[in-house]
Amino acid sequence: MDIPADPVQRAFLGVEKSVLDNRWISRLDQAGQNRALAMSQTHGLPDLIARVLAGRGVTVDEAVEFLDPTLRSLMPDPYKLTDCEKAARRIADAINARQQVAIFGDYDVDGASSSALMYRFLSHFGVQSEIYIPDRVFEGYGPNPAAMDQLIDNGARLIVTVDCGSTSHEALAAAARRHVDVVVIDHHQVTHDLPECHALVNPNREDDLSGQGHLCAAGVVFLVLVATLRLLREAGHPKARGIDLLQWLDIVALATVCDVVPLKGLNRAYVVKGLIAARHQGNAGLSALFRKAGLAGPVTPYHFGFLVGPRINAGGRISDAALGSRLLTLDDAGEAEAIAERLDELNRDRQVMEASMLQEAEAEAYAEYGDGSGASVIVTAHEKWHPGIVGLIAARLKEKFKRPAFAIAFDLNGKGTGSGRSINGFDMGKMVRAAVDEGLLVKGGGHAMAAGLTVERDKLGRLRGFFSERAEKTVAALVANETLKIDGAIGASGATIDLIDRLETAGPYGSGHSQPIFAIPAHRVRDSRIVGEKHVKVTLEAMDGARLDGIAFRAADTQLGNLLLNSRGANLHVAGSLGDNHYQGSRRVQLRVIDGAIAR
Repeated sequence: MDIPADPVQRAFLGVEKSVLDNRWISRLDQAGQNRALAMSQTHGLPDLIARVLAGRGVTVDEAVEFLDPTLRSLMPDPYKLTDCEKAARRIADAINARQQVAIFGDYDVDGASSSALMYRFLSHFGVQSEIYIPDRVFEGYGPNPAAMDQLIDNGARLIVTVDCGSTSHEALAAAARRHVDVVVIDHHQVTHDLPECHALVNPNREDDLSGQGHLCAAGVVFLVLVATLRLLREAGHPKARGIDLLQWLDIVALATVCDVVPLKGLNRAYVVKGLIAARHQGNAGLSALFRKAGLAGPVTPYHFGFLVGPRINAGGRISDAALGSRLLTLDDAGEAEAIAERLDELNRDRQVMEASMLQEAEAEAYAEYGDGSGASVIVTAHEKWHPGIVGLIAARLKEKFKRPAFAIAFDLNGKGTGSGRSINGFDMGKMVRAAVDEGLLVKGGGHAMAAGLTVERDKLGRLRGFFSERAEKTVAALVANETLKIDGAIGASGATIDLIDRLETAGPYGSGHSQPIFAIPAHRVRDSRIVGEKHVKVTLEAMDGARLDGIAFRAADTQLGNLLLNSRGANLHVAGSLGDNHYQGSRRVQLRVIDGAIAR
């Protein structure tokens, strides 16, 4: 876990206020430097790697295992999850009795991945199953009574909900009335008031002591499948020895990265081993999406999060929500290619819609909150927005205004479907659940960094006021102490492929294990220009003539972009993360620029 910044440290390179209003500080205080030194001396680690690990809270004793995470050492006994054994036995019973199973999933990447995992497992044992993904617009999130009745009418004798179901009281009660068991496998926050079901496996339920609350739904599904396979092997099922669950870790890793859960503990092993599986390209659907996205080089978390994930999500956002889960279940390359092509088209359509909605949302935010400096929570709403894209708009608003942000799409009946994204340190899910308790929302929930809600139009003003009052003190303190933690300073000549390879040994990076950020001190901006979709490309030159190419994504209309574009020939301090750019068979170092300041 990333360690908190110490705001009293001396400003790194003297940057008290960057172009993005960040104070730059060293990620390592004196205690961190001592820990890095001990780590390097004890385990023989390169100094840079030790500094990266120490800056992310890894202790000396944890370092070796952290660099080589294994499922064997990090996976708990699945039965430690409340109801996991009960769920596994019911699924095993369905397999043994060859009962028809329905899989009810969510419409995002985690839901699609979780559904595909369960489908592939059941298919191996010859069990007929149906995946049902609700329509985001007409059905909303989670199981509903009509869908439960439809699945039962279609012959389901067991319904397994994945990435949803923990709060679906009405829908699960409807299934119970028809004497059909429901097994819920989920990870979303839930109160002590649980729905009626055969088993509810959710490491975030209040009576679960497994310590696995950081898992995404696919990670929980994998544990349930491990437990189920154990039971089937103990019972001597003839097909139980011919299945290797590790082959599906690419799907688990995809969900883990795209659901932005912390890359710690078991999640870290899931992603490390899942990337290995993904690089073998054994999943026809993933391989087809990689080709559509123009993948160059080995699969990385970036490819999962920014190339594959948005394409799978595009189906659930604006079209057929079942396309993503269907794709991940396929072994037929031709069918996979066709679905991947459709998802790629939908993703392009989504990008056009997002650009238009974002322009409207920013205009409303400026009208309502000015430059945002006096706001604690940004809430925007519109009658013509697509409800499948509001989460993306909320994320963009959060980035722009550095405040928790919501975007809400109202229908003609005055019912609004909204999504929110938070800043580090502010629990948005808790605030939304409090609004539900106050009667301001029809429903709502989520986790610390993201939430969803349903609100009536006539309560929007009161909701804005409630959010503002609830968040004011916390958000003000977080914004006032906003810092950018720097792992070290390097020059253009030191930014090498060898350095990138060494840094990757401490990866993968993501939520809870952030990408190392380096400062490039007092380099001259030799060239800068806009490329692609409003990205700013920059070439930095050191005093010795060494050069480093960088890119600031979606920065053309931002303060950072303006600084880069208007500073040709000037010296800047630039901060960012190092990566490689694969082009025409060659690897080149590229800096992803995230901040900058004039070099005094």
